[in-house]
Amino acid sequence: MKRTHAMPFGAAVLDRGGVRFRLWAPSIDNVVLERAHGDGWRDHAMQRSADGWHEATLPDARAGDRYRYRMPDGLRVPDPASRRNPEDVHGPSEVVDPRAHAWRDGTWTGLPWNEAVLYELHLGTFTPEGSLAAARARLAELAEIGITAVELMPIADFPGQRNWGYDGVLPFAPDGSYGTPTDLKRFVETAHDLGLMVLLDVVYNHFGPEGNYLHVYCPEFFDAALPTPWGPAINYDGDQARTVRDFFVHNALYWIEEYGFDGLRMDAVHAISDDSMPPIVEEICTALQQGPGRHRHVHVVLENDLNQAHRLERDADGLPRVATAQWNDDLHHAAHVLLTGETDGYYADYAQRPLEQFGLALAQGFVYSGQPSVFRGGEPRGEPCAHLPLGAFVSFLQTHDQIGNRAVGERIDALADPVLLMAARTCVLLSPHTPMLFMGEEYGASTPFQYFCDFGPELAAAVTAGRRAEFGRFAAFAGETARSRIPDPNDEAAFRASRLDAGERAEAAHAEALAQTREVLRVRRTELAPRFGVGCRNRQWSCEGDALRLVWQLDAGDAKDTAAPPLLHLVANFGAVETEVAWPPGRTIHLLRVAAALPPGAALRLAPGGVCATLEERDDG
Repeated sequence: MKRTHAMPFGAAVLDRGGVRFRLWAPSIDNVVLERAHGDGWRDHAMQRSADGWHEATLPDARAGDRYRYRMPDGLRVPDPASRRNPEDVHGPSEVVDPRAHAWRDGTWTGLPWNEAVLYELHLGTFTPEGSLAAARARLAELAEIGITAVELMPIADFPGQRNWGYDGVLPFAPDGSYGTPTDLKRFVETAHDLGLMVLLDVVYNHFGPEGNYLHVYCPEFFDAALPTPWGPAINYDGDQARTVRDFFVHNALYWIEEYGFDGLRMDAVHAISDDSMPPIVEEICTALQQGPGRHRHVHVVLENDLNQAHRLERDADGLPRVATAQWNDDLHHAAHVLLTGETDGYYADYAQRPLEQFGLALAQGFVYSGQPSVFRGGEPRGEPCAHLPLGAFVSFLQTHDQIGNRAVGERIDALADPVLLMAARTCVLLSPHTPMLFMGEEYGASTPFQYFCDFGPELAAAVTAGRRAEFGRFAAFAGETARSRIPDPNDEAAFRASRLDAGERAEAAHAEALAQTREVLRVRRTELAPRFGVGCRNRQWSCEGDALRLVWQLDAGDAKDTAAPPLLHLVANFGAVETEVAWPPGRTIHLLRVAAALPPGAALRLAPGGVCATLEERDDG
């Protein structure tokens, strides 16, 4: 089985032999294609069309050839649609023939979203080797734990040898520090063999600050009148925006069709400036639904600080009109305040009654669905969301952002009581939300996840100074000596410190956390996942002192014609002392830290961090 995505950009190996090269550069009159030949480079003239395309077809070119484009001023640039850039972002591109890989997962059609349990993973720090091959060897472990979907942090080619991935500048080229395009395809194949979906984090709101040559020779790609923290905004709605939009629509299709990914996570869509109809986010989602989504499950997850519920609406059949789900930062923030007591920055919005905020998030999704935000000076944030299926919310207790954007990158495991932390994790993993773990979270990893990059000297110095200045407003880093303790992102030590230590899993506390995570995910898979769908209604929550009680109505499933929809009950103690509550009705499916073995119907005594979950299956009568 062969997979390829045809697109108007870049280098395409032709069926009849040879390679067609195409570059869009309307402001340039003459572009020369340079192709490596022996120990030197050979020039090839490109024909310019009236609409700004430069094209050349070389009958003797083939996969593996190195090439680049030369501008009239002598500037040599890689192909912005390069499929591979083996000498990093400043070097030449390489012709890749995607049909050279024979896929062996042709029967794979993905998984429905109600089965998704996400695992966010950074390829460079997931294993000591930091490669696709090494990560691939550990996929079976994730499947055994109960993970069903791996979400890779961005892999688009970035400058240097280490990066979170959000500084990518060649969106079609997997970064060479992780391996080859074939290595990536084998990673996806192996995941599918194990029953795992693979989602890819993509960045469509900006290019990275180093190696983006489009600024130099194709200003049409940007809106110079609209500045962003990363430079001029991408031109999605101005003059000549159609080709720019096509570039990113094709990029989304490319990862799904050519690499077999099961979905995308779109980074910070709130930072995309686009007044066109339909907006680029909607256009990409439609292209995926009407293209590869007709034949298999294809999911799109948004990061959207605006809490725009309209992008998560379902149609009459319960299918997404735009996106499948959104990262639920609201739930994270409420849980973080509840577990750590921190109220700085955006946590100020959750400082009042955090247990109630956590309960509200578990019950309906967003905490802020139109209410004024203290952090934003009273400005309303979000849209009503209680009508949405809870699977539309990807909920978590930590992510790369929430860990790495701390000054020293410590995980919540280093900040919170482990007993209460496990209770919160159990609530998320058993809820009808789509849960996500950050790599290592399943066993309570102690390794930090620090911000790291590998920029050139001038930019590196500015990034280091800027990061230390940013945290200087916090009392803990008020002095120069204190700020010097903040890790230098460009020092390789920050990258090395962020690597997982898989050996921790054998230590008693970590082994216990892993066993608890595995058991909770077993309960989710066997008891609950078949009942998680669009029918989750009548969500109720209440606080009884430090105990949180939740009730969700689930889908009736195959029994919907003969029985009332089942109810999932959950009660958890987030206090420092034992508490007594009424035992929830139904069949007990999970117990954690119950003070005594009591029969159902009796008073339930929960130790701190105790959790009880029951499933109430009801007859119509």
